[in-house]
Amino acid sequence: MVRISRWHHDHIWDPTHECMDPEQLRQLQLERLQATLNRVYKNVAFYKKRFREIGFVPEDDLIDLDDIKRLPFTSSEDVSNSYPYEMFAVPLREVVRVHSSSGTMVNPRVVGYTRQDLKTWSNLVARILTSAGVTADDVIQITFGYGMLTGGLGIHYGAELIGASVLPTSTGRTERQIKIMKDFRTTVLVSTPSYALVIADRMDELGVDPKTLSLKYVVCAGEPWTEEMRQEIQERLFALVTDNYGISEVMGPGVAGECLERAGMHVQEDHFLAEVIDPSSGEPVPPGELGELVLTTLTKEAFPVIRYRTGDLCRIIETPCACGRTFRRISRIEGRSDQVVVIKGVNIVPERIGDVLEKIKGERPPYQLVAIREGHEDHLEIRIAITEALFYDKMREQRALVDVMRQKVANFIGITPRIRLIENRSLRRDEKGNVILFIDERKLQ
Repeated sequence: MVRISRWHHDHIWDPTHECMDPEQLRQLQLERLQATLNRVYKNVAFYKKRFREIGFVPEDDLIDLDDIKRLPFTSSEDVSNSYPYEMFAVPLREVVRVHSSSGTMVNPRVVGYTRQDLKTWSNLVARILTSAGVTADDVIQITFGYGMLTGGLGIHYGAELIGASVLPTSTGRTERQIKIMKDFRTTVLVSTPSYALVIADRMDELGVDPKTLSLKYVVCAGEPWTEEMRQEIQERLFALVTDNYGISEVMGPGVAGECLERAGMHVQEDHFLAEVIDPSSGEPVPPGELGELVLTTLTKEAFPVIRYRTGDLCRIIETPCACGRTFRRISRIEGRSDQVVVIKGVNIVPERIGDVLEKIKGERPPYQLVAIREGHEDHLEIRIAITEALFYDKMREQRALVDVMRQKVANFIGITPRIRLIENRSLRRDEKGNVILFIDERKLQ
């Protein structure tokens, strides 16, 4: 049986939805998909044009769930190009919340929520947290950012719906995080995996014994990680660690999450239709094979997306889970299918960094993004080849240029990079002599 508490709340879901009969689920998905496709066909010019190009009329042509494979994919560029409200399916007066995703597209990817969307979102996050062991008796400390990104507020409202006591500590100030964790008797920590290890490192430095804390669970998300990292967090913080998955363009947190069996993340299939495809061909891959996750929203009102290519690589797991939930699971995210770089939970497109650098001196210098890890903390280093336009005889002027570069890039991506000016020949190149735009040195450690 599914270990889910039944709460008294006007908007709580029926816990049996997580262990639906497959045919019952498929019928529910089909009905919700039909409603979603009708909504976007009528209200979103982007999708209406796409559907007409292939001669697809939702009311006539959606007979089976597999018919969705006839529809084109939606890309992150499509969402970026619709900035800010072009892909909204309801009038702006019905949108009560607006978020935007991390990343470095030409424009931010803006998403909206109706009142019903916010209720749905809270329910889904509550469902994910509950499957990870969180109850109304817990004190949950959220170290995700509170702002235009979806992580902080998404987890926050789901935790409140459960009835847990929420500590909205947001990002950074690690020593203060530890003091709050100790003084407020935090039982659940929500963070990126790397930041959980940064907290553990700082505890060691401060002489704080994690066994004296009240911590029981760590809920991780926001970046790719490994099973070895999970084991290290568990051993150092003496808490059970689960993984969960969300993406701003689809909902935010609440799309999928691990139960206490920790054997893959259950996709909330009554609200999202999940496919895993070959990134090159776009064709579906068999269950268990690595591919790109594609998601279609089934209940979003303000910002429905159809066959959204997440860029995240994972596997579909169809074997039954010991917890009793019948929703299919996805493996942990194993990487990206594109050139997006994930640093501290922020998605960065290397080409867009070149656009920023080009605006500074009027030319696009040879450059390279390098992800490095010091201890358990990730950093972005940008190596830039010195050219005539970027060279100054006076060291003070050279340092001032580096400071400008650092600040411009930081304003664009939301995190502060390290800037290194190096000789052109020192940039790493591929076998054809082209500069490799991104190197992940974290994988070498």
